[in-house]
Amino acid sequence: MSSRLLVLFVPFVVIAIFWWMARREAKLKHDPTHKGYFERNGMTLGIVFIVLVALWTLFLVTLPYLYMVVESFHPTLRPVERGGPQDVLTLAQYESFFIARGGEGLNTIHIGAFVFSILASIAVTALNFCICYPLAFYMAQAGTAQKVRLIMLGLIVPYWVNEILRAFSLRLILATKGLINQVLIAAGIIDTPFDFLGDNVGLYVGLSYAYLLVMIFPLFNAIESLDKNQIEAARDLGAPWWRIHKDVVIPYAKPGIASGCTMVFMLSAGSLAAPQFLGGPSTLWFTSVIYNFFFQNFNWARGSAYAFILLAACIALVMLMLRLFKVSLGETIK
Repeated sequence: MSSRLLVLFVPFVVIAIFWWMARREAKLKHDPTHKGYFERNGMTLGIVFIVLVALWTLFLVTLPYLYMVVESFHPTLRPVERGGPQDVLTLAQYESFFIARGGEGLNTIHIGAFVFSILASIAVTALNFCICYPLAFYMAQAGTAQKVRLIMLGLIVPYWVNEILRAFSLRLILATKGLINQVLIAAGIIDTPFDFLGDNVGLYVGLSYAYLLVMIFPLFNAIESLDKNQIEAARDLGAPWWRIHKDVVIPYAKPGIASGCTMVFMLSAGSLAAPQFLGGPSTLWFTSVIYNFFFQNFNWARGSAYAFILLAACIALVMLMLRLFKVSLGETIK
């Protein structure tokens, strides 16, 4: 009965929160030209937007995560035992992440998979930034409109193909007998093929490629709004190119950088297709562990606990990075 009441109560809470935010914005008087939410959109359209966003937030974000959190505190039971005397709230699912089966020592397999997934996601984020920043700067500041359109088209067209097909194509290219190794051997550059997949090169390439657009568009939008006169003034004062980027471009584009890095990191940490197709035989990605708990072991309680651990760790790391780089969460979504 309590869960039914919660489901009925949450929509009104979410709608009330959005309504309060809209009314609060309308009361801001700091800027005489400032128009509130309802003044900009009208009462009818404004209410429609609030309801749609509230329903989206409720059914695709709030309720799934709420169910996952509640489920993570239940013991592992057979379906017929659910709701019985043994179905009590417990921390056993979270303890299983740290303690190995049988209570002897740490659960090094799952902890290792978790740490590797987080560190690899950080590496993918850094690699993605190094690839996308020069391209975004060229498109925003140096490229002509025609060149920018061609580059955008070249970046978007490959994403018309399904993510799994793209990952499988990369696997064929990077395999031991794949295209790259065959070309290198035929050219006499190497004698034995590289094991790109076994060394996790394919994993990093696949994840970087999968979320390229997620990084480049926030960077492009941030750098494009930078006044070119600031860059020209820095050049006239004799600043080298690296100093221009360090003191002018990057500080201005910090919100775009933070937005792109946040999305790439979160998506990489939660990726499933690329690690399964492009990871080595000894690579264990944490989302694969969660997937196995849900759909192979049918242990939804433990899968929910592991998923919540990953979510909490990613959010905590993102908030820490935003604080270290002095970027507010609101700036990343402008």
